[in-house]
Amino acid sequence: MRVNRLSRARKGAAVGLSVAALAAGATTGAGPASAQPKNAPAPAADCSAAYRIEQKLTGGTTWRMCWRYDGKAGLVLENISYQPKGETKPIKVLNSARLGQIHVPYDDGSVEYDDLTGFGFAQGLMTLDPSECPGGTIKSVKVPEAWDPQNQNVKGLCTTTRARGHAYRMQGDTANKVYQAQSKDLLVYSVNQVGWYEYMTEWRFQDDGTVTMNVGATGSLSFEDYDAGDGRGWPIGKGDRAKATSHSHNVFWRLDFGLDGSTKNRVEQYDSTVTAPAAGDRAPKTKTSVTKVGKELAGDAKAYRWWRMVSATGKNKDGHARSYEIVPGVTTKYPGRSFTKHDVYFTEYDKCEKFATNNPGCGNGHPKSVDKWVGGQALKHPITWVNVGFHHIARDEDQQPMPVHWQGFSIVPRDVTAMNPLTPSELAWQNGHWRPRS
Repeated sequence: MRVNRLSRARKGAAVGLSVAALAAGATTGAGPASAQPKNAPAPAADCSAAYRIEQKLTGGTTWRMCWRYDGKAGLVLENISYQPKGETKPIKVLNSARLGQIHVPYDDGSVEYDDLTGFGFAQGLMTLDPSECPGGTIKSVKVPEAWDPQNQNVKGLCTTTRARGHAYRMQGDTANKVYQAQSKDLLVYSVNQVGWYEYMTEWRFQDDGTVTMNVGATGSLSFEDYDAGDGRGWPIGKGDRAKATSHSHNVFWRLDFGLDGSTKNRVEQYDSTVTAPAAGDRAPKTKTSVTKVGKELAGDAKAYRWWRMVSATGKNKDGHARSYEIVPGVTTKYPGRSFTKHDVYFTEYDKCEKFATNNPGCGNGHPKSVDKWVGGQALKHPITWVNVGFHHIARDEDQQPMPVHWQGFSIVPRDVTAMNPLTPSELAWQNGHWRPRS
């Protein structure tokens, strides 16, 4: 899952974007204020109807949330709750979820961009054609501080459902019945133009409680980038003359979990080790251990390692603490900057720490990147930052227009419900230790 490159034609400043380009859609924030509930019960989305998203999926699951549009981050989702069938009330999952930065350095060292805070990402909200939101609704986004005051309302937010295929399949005990279900996802997305590229910010909510966050890049390769004469590019077009300069896309997401309505979640890291078979063993052994992460952490993904965010207050019907597991996507970790050298960060909440790099708004002397915020504070209200990188070496097939390149990750429920929330009723008795019926 990956992304591509913008143009050097940004000319080093966000204001370099033309009004004509913005006329298709620009934006900066409208919507309800961000909520920070402490220990309240999980409510339905708390916002006016214009900013509310509520969708019941075919498997019986209902997702509820609020949306707003930030002047730098773009689309922000808040008060996100999940209610599968069998649960009497919504289960709060996230206080807020949004992009934390798109950092784009060029291979030749000539330029480096922070698209959200430095180059007008949010101002480039694009108008969506109805055909881009099949079966769904395109919501209008108000742009009170738009660079183009004549275009303050952009039909730029799509909410729809999309088929995902099998939710599960199982042959019945008597071998004459197949239990299977086809599922749909709730899809929420917007498109933002920066230079030559168009970023698709996509959020997928599954009926089994999984949430997948993706950024896709499409649009065009910049003709002004066909100048990689130092071997740091790929020939595009006839012969070997025009080389598109290679570059990286390092996308950060910022998640503020609010499991069961509380911000006092705890972080756990799991690592497994595999040892060779000992004498008499039939196979290698694997042992998994847990580390409770009580202080801020800069974490590195590797084989047999994963993290979960655990509810401080909620348990499922089996008495197990509810949690969400963080599942990183495919990534190319960029070693050129300190803030891109780690895959995940857990930091203590600070209202001014909003963007992973080039962060504005904090006081003098406050560090401007997420790696500098990991200073040993106790995690009482942990904020999760996920970094997924992509090294884009252009190819002939990237023109014209460029196919979408995706990058992203998921959060997956772990013990949020006592069984698969889509379990058919005739199998509901098979929880825990059971044996087939005679």
